[in-house]
Amino acid sequence: MNICIITGSSGLIGSESVGFFASKFDKIVGIDNNMRQDFFGADASTEWNTKKLLETVPNFEHHNADIRNEQDIDRIFAMYGNDVKLIVHTAAQPSHDWAASAPFTDFTVNANGTLNMLEATRKHCQKAVFIFTSTNKVYGDTPNYLPLIELDKRWEIDESHPYFKDGIDEKMSIDQTKHSLFGASKVAADVLVQEYGKYFGMNTGVFRGGCLTGPNHSGTKLHGFLSYLMKCAITGEKYTVFGYHGKQVRDNIHSWDLVNMFWHFYQNPGQGEVYNAGGGRFSNCSMAEAIEMCQQITGKPMNYEYTEANRIGDHIWWISDVSKFKAHYPEWTWKYNINDILSQIYTATSQKN
Repeated sequence: MNICIITGSSGLIGSESVGFFASKFDKIVGIDNNMRQDFFGADASTEWNTKKLLETVPNFEHHNADIRNEQDIDRIFAMYGNDVKLIVHTAAQPSHDWAASAPFTDFTVNANGTLNMLEATRKHCQKAVFIFTSTNKVYGDTPNYLPLIELDKRWEIDESHPYFKDGIDEKMSIDQTKHSLFGASKVAADVLVQEYGKYFGMNTGVFRGGCLTGPNHSGTKLHGFLSYLMKCAITGEKYTVFGYHGKQVRDNIHSWDLVNMFWHFYQNPGQGEVYNAGGGRFSNCSMAEAIEMCQQITGKPMNYEYTEANRIGDHIWWISDVSKFKAHYPEWTWKYNINDILSQIYTATSQKN
Protein backbone atom coordinates (compact mmCIF):
# COMPACT_ATOMS: atom_id res chain seq x y z
CA MET A 1 0.00 0.00 0.00
CA ASN A 2 1.21 3.52 -0.81
CA ILE A 3 0.35 6.15 1.80
CA CYS A 4 0.83 9.91 1.84
CA ILE A 5 0.84 11.77 5.19
CA ILE A 6 -0.09 15.46 5.05
CA THR A 7 0.14 17.81 8.03
CA GLY A 8 -1.95 20.95 8.10
CA SER A 9 -4.27 18.94 5.86
CA SER A 10 -7.19 21.33 6.29
CA GLY A 11 -5.14 24.43 5.50
CA LEU A 12 -4.50 26.00 2.12
CA ILE A 13 -1.54 23.93 0.87
CA GLY A 14 -2.47 20.86 2.91
CA SER A 15 -5.99 20.58 1.50
CA GLU A 16 -4.73 21.25 -2.03
CA SER A 17 -2.25 18.40 -1.45
CA VAL A 18 -5.03 16.07 -0.27
CA GLY A 19 -7.02 16.70 -3.45
CA PHE A 20 -3.97 16.45 -5.70
CA PHE A 21 -2.49 13.26 -4.25
CA ALA A 22 -5.75 11.39 -3.54
CA SER A 23 -5.70 9.75 -6.99
CA LYS A 24 -1.98 9.01 -6.78
CA PHE A 25 -1.89 7.15 -3.42
CA ASP A 26 -4.00 4.38 -1.87
CA LYS A 27 -4.59 6.40 1.27
CA ILE A 28 -4.14 10.00 2.36
CA VAL A 29 -3.57 10.48 6.09
CA GLY A 30 -4.29 14.03 7.23
CA ILE A 31 -3.03 15.55 10.49
CA ASP A 32 -4.71 18.82 11.52
CA ASN A 33 -6.03 20.10 14.87
CA ASN A 34 -7.48 23.40 13.58
CA MET A 35 -4.89 25.38 15.53
CA ARG A 36 -5.31 28.12 12.95
CA GLN A 37 -8.48 29.08 14.84
CA ASP A 38 -6.42 29.48 18.05
CA PHE A 39 -3.97 31.70 16.17
CA PHE A 40 -6.37 33.95 14.29
CA GLY A 41 -9.91 33.50 15.66
CA ALA A 42 -13.13 31.90 14.44
CA ASP A 43 -12.90 33.42 10.94
CA ALA A 44 -9.74 31.42 10.31
CA SER A 45 -11.20 28.06 11.35
CA THR A 46 -10.51 25.25 8.89
CA GLU A 47 -13.27 22.97 10.22
CA TRP A 48 -15.31 23.59 7.06
CA ASN A 49 -12.41 22.27 4.98
CA THR A 50 -11.93 19.15 7.14
CA LYS A 51 -15.62 18.35 6.72
CA LYS A 52 -15.44 18.95 2.97
CA LEU A 53 -12.40 16.67 2.57
CA LEU A 54 -14.01 13.86 4.57
CA GLU A 55 -17.13 14.13 2.42
CA THR A 56 -15.44 14.37 -0.98
CA VAL A 57 -12.20 12.35 -0.75
CA PRO A 58 -13.05 8.65 -0.15
CA ASN A 59 -9.48 7.55 0.70
CA PHE A 60 -8.85 10.42 3.16
CA GLU A 61 -8.39 9.70 6.85
CA HIS A 62 -8.25 12.56 9.36
CA HIS A 63 -6.31 12.66 12.65
CA ASN A 64 -6.96 15.52 15.06
CA ALA A 65 -3.38 15.49 16.37
CA ASP A 66 -0.88 18.17 17.39
CA ILE A 67 2.51 18.01 15.65
CA ARG A 68 4.13 19.19 18.91
CA ASN A 69 3.07 15.90 20.57
CA GLU A 70 5.91 13.49 19.83
CA GLN A 71 3.98 10.43 21.07
CA ASP A 72 0.90 11.13 18.94
CA ILE A 73 2.96 11.69 15.80
CA ASP A 74 5.02 8.56 16.44
CA ARG A 75 1.84 6.53 16.95
CA ILE A 76 0.38 7.65 13.61
CA PHE A 77 3.60 6.82 11.74
CA ALA A 78 3.90 3.46 13.53
CA MET A 79 0.46 2.47 12.21
CA TYR A 80 1.67 2.63 8.60
CA GLY A 81 5.46 2.10 8.71
CA ASN A 82 7.14 1.70 5.33
CA ASP A 83 3.82 2.00 3.50
CA VAL A 84 4.32 5.75 3.92
CA LYS A 85 5.97 6.96 0.71
CA LEU A 86 5.44 10.72 0.97
CA ILE A 87 5.17 13.26 3.80
CA VAL A 88 3.97 16.78 2.96
CA HIS A 89 4.60 18.90 6.06
CA THR A 90 2.64 22.15 5.80
CA ALA A 91 1.39 22.55 9.40
CA ALA A 92 2.74 25.77 10.91
CA GLN A 93 2.16 28.99 12.77
CA PRO A 94 2.35 31.24 9.70
CA SER A 95 2.15 34.85 10.92
CA HIS A 96 5.04 37.25 11.67
CA ASP A 97 2.88 39.45 13.88
CA TRP A 98 1.35 36.60 15.88
CA ALA A 99 4.76 35.01 16.55
CA ALA A 100 5.93 38.08 18.48
CA SER A 101 2.97 37.75 20.85
CA ALA A 102 3.61 34.06 21.61
CA PRO A 103 7.23 33.07 20.88
CA PHE A 104 7.10 29.69 22.66
CA THR A 105 4.03 28.54 20.77
CA ASP A 106 5.42 29.78 17.47
CA PHE A 107 8.76 28.02 17.94
CA THR A 108 7.40 24.73 19.26
CA VAL A 109 4.90 24.46 16.40
CA ASN A 110 7.32 25.45 13.64
CA ALA A 111 10.63 24.02 14.85
CA ASN A 112 9.83 21.24 17.36
CA GLY A 113 6.85 20.10 15.29
CA THR A 114 9.06 19.74 12.23
CA LEU A 115 11.67 17.82 14.24
CA ASN A 116 8.96 15.41 15.46
CA MET A 117 7.88 14.81 11.86
CA LEU A 118 11.44 14.24 10.65
CA GLU A 119 12.27 11.82 13.47
CA ALA A 120 9.05 9.85 12.94
CA THR A 121 9.92 9.61 9.24
CA ARG A 122 13.49 8.47 9.97
CA LYS A 123 12.27 5.89 12.48
CA HIS A 124 9.34 4.40 10.56
CA CYS A 125 9.77 5.12 6.82
CA GLN A 126 13.27 6.40 6.16
CA LYS A 127 13.04 5.96 2.38
CA ALA A 128 9.94 8.15 2.08
CA VAL A 129 10.10 11.59 0.48
CA PHE A 130 9.74 14.46 2.99
CA ILE A 131 8.54 17.81 1.61
CA PHE A 132 8.54 20.93 3.78
CA THR A 133 6.81 24.24 3.14
CA SER A 134 9.32 26.82 4.32
CA THR A 135 9.06 30.57 3.65
CA ASN A 136 10.93 33.42 2.01
CA LYS A 137 11.10 34.99 5.50
CA VAL A 138 14.15 32.78 6.11
CA TYR A 139 15.99 35.50 4.14
CA GLY A 140 14.89 38.06 6.72
CA ASP A 141 14.77 41.69 5.63
CA THR A 142 17.90 41.38 3.46
CA PRO A 143 15.81 41.97 0.28
CA ASN A 144 15.00 45.47 1.57
CA TYR A 145 18.64 46.49 1.09
CA LEU A 146 18.56 45.77 -2.63
CA PRO A 147 18.68 48.79 -5.02
CA LEU A 148 14.94 49.44 -5.19
CA ILE A 149 13.23 52.16 -7.22
CA GLU A 150 9.80 53.65 -6.49
CA LEU A 151 7.56 53.64 -9.57
CA ASP A 152 4.01 54.96 -9.98
CA LYS A 153 2.25 51.87 -8.59
CA ARG A 154 5.02 49.59 -7.34
CA TRP A 155 8.53 49.25 -6.05
CA GLU A 156 10.90 47.64 -8.55
CA ILE A 157 14.52 46.57 -8.51
CA ASP A 158 17.13 48.43 -10.57
CA GLU A 159 17.22 47.00 -14.10
CA SER A 160 20.99 46.53 -13.95
CA HIS A 161 20.74 44.17 -10.95
CA PRO A 162 21.06 40.38 -11.51
CA TYR A 163 17.72 39.83 -9.72
CA PHE A 164 15.80 42.04 -12.18
CA LYS A 165 15.21 39.37 -14.84
CA ASP A 166 13.92 36.45 -12.74
CA GLY A 167 13.83 37.54 -9.09
CA ILE A 168 15.68 36.45 -5.94
CA ASP A 169 17.43 33.07 -5.98
CA GLU A 170 18.48 30.60 -3.28
CA LYS A 171 22.00 32.05 -3.00
CA MET A 172 20.77 35.00 -0.91
CA SER A 173 22.09 34.70 2.67
CA ILE A 174 19.69 33.69 5.45
CA ASP A 175 22.14 34.95 8.09
CA GLN A 176 22.64 38.24 9.99
CA THR A 177 19.28 39.77 9.18
CA LYS A 178 15.98 40.58 10.90
CA HIS A 179 13.68 37.60 10.27
CA SER A 180 10.75 38.21 12.63
CA LEU A 181 10.34 35.46 15.24
CA PHE A 182 8.24 33.53 12.73
CA GLY A 183 11.11 33.70 10.24
CA ALA A 184 13.57 32.52 12.89
CA SER A 185 11.48 29.49 13.84
CA LYS A 186 11.08 28.61 10.16
CA VAL A 187 14.86 28.94 9.64
CA ALA A 188 15.33 26.32 12.37
CA ALA A 189 12.87 23.98 10.65
CA ASP A 190 14.24 24.73 7.17
CA VAL A 191 17.82 23.85 8.21
CA LEU A 192 16.65 20.71 10.05
CA VAL A 193 14.92 19.41 6.91
CA GLN A 194 18.08 20.09 4.89
CA GLU A 195 20.20 18.37 7.55
CA TYR A 196 18.11 15.19 7.61
CA GLY A 197 18.69 15.02 3.87
CA LYS A 198 22.41 15.75 3.91
CA TYR A 199 23.38 14.01 7.18
CA PHE A 200 21.08 10.96 7.09
CA GLY A 201 20.76 10.73 3.29
CA MET A 202 16.97 11.08 3.45
CA ASN A 203 14.89 12.37 0.53
CA THR A 204 14.02 15.85 1.77
CA GLY A 205 12.98 18.99 -0.08
CA VAL A 206 12.53 22.53 1.25
CA PHE A 207 10.21 24.87 -0.64
CA ARG A 208 10.60 28.52 0.37
CA GLY A 209 7.25 30.01 -0.51
CA GLY A 210 6.27 33.64 -0.78
CA CYS A 211 2.58 34.45 -0.96
CA LEU A 212 0.86 31.10 -1.35
CA THR A 213 -2.81 31.46 -2.13
CA GLY A 214 -5.89 30.00 -3.74
CA PRO A 215 -9.65 29.59 -3.28
CA ASN A 216 -9.28 27.38 -0.16
CA HIS A 217 -7.44 30.08 1.81
CA SER A 218 -9.03 31.02 5.16
CA GLY A 219 -7.56 34.52 4.97
CA THR A 220 -7.44 36.79 8.03
CA LYS A 221 -6.05 40.20 8.93
CA LEU A 222 -2.70 38.79 10.10
CA HIS A 223 -2.26 36.20 7.38
CA GLY A 224 -3.53 35.52 3.88
CA PHE A 225 -2.90 38.69 1.85
CA LEU A 226 -4.96 38.20 -1.33
CA SER A 227 -7.65 36.11 0.34
CA TYR A 228 -8.26 38.67 3.09
CA LEU A 229 -8.02 41.58 0.63
CA MET A 230 -10.72 40.06 -1.57
CA LYS A 231 -12.86 39.29 1.47
CA CYS A 232 -12.72 43.00 2.41
CA ALA A 233 -13.44 43.99 -1.21
CA ILE A 234 -16.60 41.88 -1.17
CA THR A 235 -17.89 42.64 2.34
CA GLY A 236 -16.86 46.30 2.58
CA GLU A 237 -14.79 45.62 5.70
CA LYS A 238 -11.97 48.17 6.06
CA TYR A 239 -8.55 46.99 4.87
CA THR A 240 -5.38 48.60 6.25
CA VAL A 241 -2.33 49.06 4.03
CA PHE A 242 0.88 49.15 6.09
CA GLY A 243 3.68 51.41 4.84
CA TYR A 244 5.85 51.61 1.71
CA HIS A 245 3.21 53.87 0.06
CA GLY A 246 1.14 50.74 -0.62
CA LYS A 247 3.56 49.78 -3.40
CA GLN A 248 5.16 46.70 -1.81
CA VAL A 249 5.44 43.86 -4.32
CA ARG A 250 4.72 40.17 -3.80
CA ASP A 251 4.75 37.28 -6.19
CA ASN A 252 1.78 34.98 -5.73
CA ILE A 253 1.67 31.28 -6.48
CA HIS A 254 -1.54 29.27 -6.68
CA SER A 255 -1.69 26.36 -4.24
CA TRP A 256 -2.16 23.91 -7.15
CA ASP A 257 1.03 25.10 -8.85
CA LEU A 258 3.01 24.66 -5.62
CA VAL A 259 1.63 21.16 -4.99
CA ASN A 260 2.48 20.28 -8.59
CA MET A 261 6.08 21.23 -7.71
CA PHE A 262 5.86 18.74 -4.82
CA TRP A 263 4.67 16.03 -7.22
CA HIS A 264 7.61 16.59 -9.56
CA PHE A 265 10.05 16.49 -6.63
CA TYR A 266 8.47 13.29 -5.27
CA GLN A 267 9.05 11.48 -8.55
CA ASN A 268 12.76 12.36 -8.60
CA PRO A 269 13.77 13.57 -5.12
CA GLY A 270 16.99 15.13 -3.91
CA GLN A 271 18.54 15.00 -0.44
CA GLY A 272 18.28 18.28 1.43
CA GLU A 273 17.41 20.33 -1.65
CA VAL A 274 16.21 23.93 -1.31
CA TYR A 275 13.98 25.75 -3.80
CA ASN A 276 12.43 29.21 -3.89
CA ALA A 277 8.77 28.73 -4.79
CA GLY A 278 6.61 31.60 -5.96
CA GLY A 279 4.85 33.22 -8.87
CA GLY A 280 8.06 34.85 -10.08
CA ARG A 281 7.83 37.35 -12.93
CA PHE A 282 4.85 35.32 -14.20
CA SER A 283 2.50 36.16 -11.32
CA ASN A 284 3.09 39.14 -9.03
CA CYS A 285 1.53 42.44 -7.99
CA SER A 286 1.96 45.41 -5.69
CA MET A 287 -0.56 46.19 -2.96
CA ALA A 288 -1.88 49.14 -5.01
CA GLU A 289 -2.24 46.93 -8.10
CA ALA A 290 -4.00 44.22 -6.07
CA ILE A 291 -6.53 46.75 -4.74
CA GLU A 292 -7.20 47.93 -8.30
CA MET A 293 -7.71 44.35 -9.50
CA CYS A 294 -10.08 43.56 -6.62
CA GLN A 295 -12.11 46.67 -7.44
CA GLN A 296 -12.31 45.65 -11.10
CA ILE A 297 -13.42 42.11 -10.24
CA THR A 298 -16.03 43.12 -7.63
CA GLY A 299 -17.17 46.21 -9.51
CA LYS A 300 -17.15 48.36 -6.38
CA PRO A 301 -14.67 50.63 -4.60
CA MET A 302 -12.68 49.19 -1.70
CA ASN A 303 -12.88 50.53 1.83
CA TYR A 304 -9.22 50.88 2.80
CA GLU A 305 -6.91 53.14 4.77
CA TYR A 306 -3.19 53.74 4.67
CA THR A 307 -0.93 53.84 7.71
CA GLU A 308 2.69 54.99 7.40
CA ALA A 309 4.14 52.36 9.77
CA ASN A 310 5.14 49.19 7.94
CA ARG A 311 5.07 45.75 9.54
CA ILE A 312 8.45 44.98 11.17
CA GLY A 313 10.80 43.29 8.70
CA ASP A 314 8.18 43.33 5.94
CA HIS A 315 9.58 42.93 2.43
CA ILE A 316 9.34 45.97 0.16
CA TRP A 317 9.90 43.89 -2.99
CA TRP A 318 9.91 40.14 -3.32
CA ILE A 319 9.86 38.11 -6.50
CA SER A 320 11.03 34.48 -6.34
CA ASP A 321 13.45 33.13 -8.90
CA VAL A 322 12.31 29.55 -9.58
CA SER A 323 15.00 28.90 -12.22
CA LYS A 324 16.72 26.25 -10.07
CA PHE A 325 13.54 24.19 -9.75
CA LYS A 326 12.74 24.60 -13.44
CA ALA A 327 16.27 23.46 -14.33
CA HIS A 328 15.85 20.33 -12.18
CA TYR A 329 12.25 19.69 -13.33
CA PRO A 330 11.89 21.24 -16.81
CA GLU A 331 8.38 19.83 -17.36
CA TRP A 332 6.97 21.99 -14.54
CA THR A 333 5.59 25.47 -15.14
CA TRP A 334 2.85 27.69 -13.73
CA LYS A 335 -0.79 27.16 -14.61
CA TYR A 336 -2.43 30.14 -12.84
CA ASN A 337 -1.47 33.83 -13.08
CA ILE A 338 -2.47 36.65 -10.72
CA ASN A 339 -5.76 37.33 -12.55
CA ASP A 340 -6.74 33.64 -12.46
CA ILE A 341 -5.93 33.50 -8.75
CA LEU A 342 -7.96 36.58 -7.80
CA SER A 343 -10.94 35.48 -9.90
CA GLN A 344 -10.97 32.07 -8.18
CA ILE A 345 -10.69 33.67 -4.74
CA TYR A 346 -13.56 36.02 -5.63
CA THR A 347 -15.84 33.13 -6.63
CA ALA A 348 -14.98 31.06 -3.53
CA THR A 349 -15.24 34.02 -1.12
CA SER A 350 -18.55 35.21 -2.61
CA GLN A 351 -20.07 31.81 -1.88
CA LYS A 352 -18.93 32.01 1.77
CA ASN A 353 -20.09 35.59 2.34
